[in-house]
Amino acid sequence: MKNFNHLGSARMRHGIGLSVAVAFFVGGCASIPAPTEQMAVSKAAVTSANSAGGNEFAPVALKSAMEKMDAAEQAMAKEDYLRARQLAEEAQVDAQLAAATARSAKAQKAARELQEDNRVLRQEIDRKAQ
Repeated sequence: MKNFNHLGSARMRHGIGLSVAVAFFVGGCASIPAPTEQMAVSKAAVTSANSAGGNEFAPVALKSAMEKMDAAEQAMAKEDYLRARQLAEEAQVDAQLAAATARSAKAQKAARELQEDNRVLRQEIDRKAQ
């Protein structure tokens, strides 16, 4: 009988230890703060990318940023703050890519236009010189 009680108390200690571990895990997850600042930064990045011409020059990256931002907002509503932060960070990176791509495309377009203007001016100068 003595041996049986020893097994029962060992199981009880194991059960208590497992319960404590689960409580710490659940408590640890609950202590993740809402990523409100990251959400705001990411939303601003998406808005900036849109304003920079992302829709025209980087539609895939901008769409990805917008979709991830929507998913981050849904995760926030579910209080899944870790997922919300991850998605918001990814949205920010995609938005930054879209903005940089748009700025680069605009700069290349402006450079081509300047080259064309220079070509036309040279033709005009050559024509008047003859």
